[in-house]
Amino acid sequence: MVCLRNKVFKIRSKNAGPFTVTIDVFCHSPNDLKRTKKLLDTSTLSRLFGVDENKFEIYEIADLNVLKVSFPRTHSQGSRLDRDMHGAQFAELLNEMVIPNNFEEI
Repeated sequence: MVCLRNKVFKIRSKNAGPFTVTIDVFCHSPNDLKRTKKLLDTSTLSRLFGVDENKFEIYEIADLNVLKVSFPRTHSQGSRLDRDMHGAQFAELLNEMVIPNNFEEI
């Protein structure tokens, strides 16, 4: 079983204000960035985070081999239903995401 964390340099998430989360996926190379962008389409992200597909903003920062994903939080920061005040644990869903064994061929 291969997880996304084994194919990228680092994945981190953080608040982008009290209503939005941003996840940064740092890739090793331009090719890995392209492969990762194909894997993390809006339908996959929607299933992982429970957010409508049309709510995701995905940015590719090619010079840094970084994929940036922003989306609205399901509960605002600090509300009684908020389980992650700093937005740091959202990255774990991507870290643990099982990917196809043929990642290098995508």
